[in-house]
Amino acid sequence: MQSSDWNDFQAFLAVARAGQLARAAASMGVDATTIGRRLRRLETRIGATLFEQTREGQVLTEAGEAMLAEVEAMDQAASRIAENALSVGGVAGNLRVSLSEGLGSWIVAPALRSFVEANPRLMVDLVASSGFLSPSKREADLAVTLSRPRAGPVIAGKLSDYTLRLYATRGYLSQKGLPEKPSELAQGHRLVGYIPDLLYAPELRYLAEIEPDLTANLRSSSIIAQHRMIAAGAGIGVLPCFIGDSDKWLVPVLPERRVTRSFWLVTHKDTHNLARVRAFKDWLIALVARDRGRLLPR
Repeated sequence: MQSSDWNDFQAFLAVARAGQLARAAASMGVDATTIGRRLRRLETRIGATLFEQTREGQVLTEAGEAMLAEVEAMDQAASRIAENALSVGGVAGNLRVSLSEGLGSWIVAPALRSFVEANPRLMVDLVASSGFLSPSKREADLAVTLSRPRAGPVIAGKLSDYTLRLYATRGYLSQKGLPEKPSELAQGHRLVGYIPDLLYAPELRYLAEIEPDLTANLRSSSIIAQHRMIAAGAGIGVLPCFIGDSDKWLVPVLPERRVTRSFWLVTHKDTHNLARVRAFKDWLIALVARDRGRLLPR
């Protein structure tokens, strides 16, 4: 097979996983015109249309669906060959990990040095953002999500439970008063929280569990931005305890009212045994076990 042939198949696979030319091009580090040219060349070669254009993007045709399974098998074989070739001298290659902002920024990133020093030939992409990349679509090698996937070719297991509660600064509370019961949060207090129509997971609806009908009037899609607003004395908000308890300027509000959530570790069933995936998974499980007290404080 000529190298250009493999590039065309990779372009096809990227579009099938991303669902849009632009996203596929970004994932491959090329422009959308290049991706489109490779797809047209592949379609001409096999004599079939692989995608239908819709308002949302590219959707696989019947011929595209049939080809996808074969190309994914080719991709898996290529990954194993590359990993075996690079394995002399330790785990090598590229690993993309998708996590929530909070876990990625407060737990994983500060500890990541130990992992990369133990695996110096491994390139790690830590995607810590508002939203998750999908292992089932091969957007990430490994993801830590807020719920267990209900479908897809993935393997998932609970990584850990964690708790959240309300926090504010002493300065804010001295000015506005300390609520003694949840109903008082709606009386003269500014609340910090997520933007309802931009929630990327239903598990992020925290305030309703503290007290029904509470509404945040300082809102952000980012937990980092929420933490900064709370730490600046702008209001009261819900934070994971591993964030709120680590900030010396914050104090718990109504500490007996806690919210419990879970982190789920998700990998694709066809790649979960790759050495680089196993190495990070084992390291992450050990890290979370070590920091259990921060995730689930008493």
